[in-house]
Amino acid sequence: MSSKRRVSYFYPPEVGHFYYGPSHPMKPHRLKLAHHLVLSYGLYREMECYRPHPATPQEMAAFHSDDYVNFLSRINPDNLRQYSGQMQKFNAGEYTDCPVFDGLFEFTQLYTGASIDGAIRLNNDDTDIAINWSGGLHHAKKSEASGFCYINDIVLAILELLKVHARVLYIDIDVHHGDGVEEAFYCTDRVMTFSLHKYGDFFPGTGHIKDVGAKDGAGYSVNAPLTSGMTDGTYEEIFKPVMAKIMEVYRPGAIVLQCGADSLTGDRLRGFNLRLK
Repeated sequence: MSSKRRVSYFYPPEVGHFYYGPSHPMKPHRLKLAHHLVLSYGLYREMECYRPHPATPQEMAAFHSDDYVNFLSRINPDNLRQYSGQMQKFNAGEYTDCPVFDGLFEFTQLYTGASIDGAIRLNNDDTDIAINWSGGLHHAKKSEASGFCYINDIVLAILELLKVHARVLYIDIDVHHGDGVEEAFYCTDRVMTFSLHKYGDFFPGTGHIKDVGAKDGAGYSVNAPLTSGMTDGTYEEIFKPVMAKIMEVYRPGAIVLQCGADSLTGDRLRGFNLRLK
């Protein structure tokens, strides 16, 4: 009989206090609501709960460029004029979907530190499953903010896992293509990415079925571009056989799952009709 899986839950209490601005669909406050559900349902009793460390600029620079991390650490709503050129370069500011708000860098430190801490515990065999509901900002690029994402905590967590594991599988069930993660590992066979997403006149516009990787990574990027209105049954018919084959052939030492809730029916970004069942 298999023993009970060890689950670690990482929650930085301050992460729900940040505000992207009026009418912006990204609401960090929902992270606090999710945490209250964990408490109300007693789920915390089934997990080891941790307050993660804030990621340092040096840890972020394992993937992101130094000048980009430095920009994020210095920018705030009161000094925007000083950084007008850099805001355009790094795709941040008023006319993008990545606004500059109070505490921006602290926000990235909190959600990124949680993902890195989860990867470290997995590497040390201190847990079987690590959960960070505040993470999963999969659009951020090496030197560019994108799609509400500034620091790509997923890439940084995977880089940490690669210190111990020969192969890591990344699965993305967000309604948007996991472009930032795919791009980061597009030319390596040590990370396989599998993304199921809405495709066709929809952000970020990447993730064609023929995008399969390059160089050593050829064949290690798997994309399932889907149309609007995907239901549970249709989604399952794609997900299960593809996942079974990936696990059989690739045999990853660790799996990273991005659980974008915007695939659920009723989400304001719309696209799919998946249910919680």
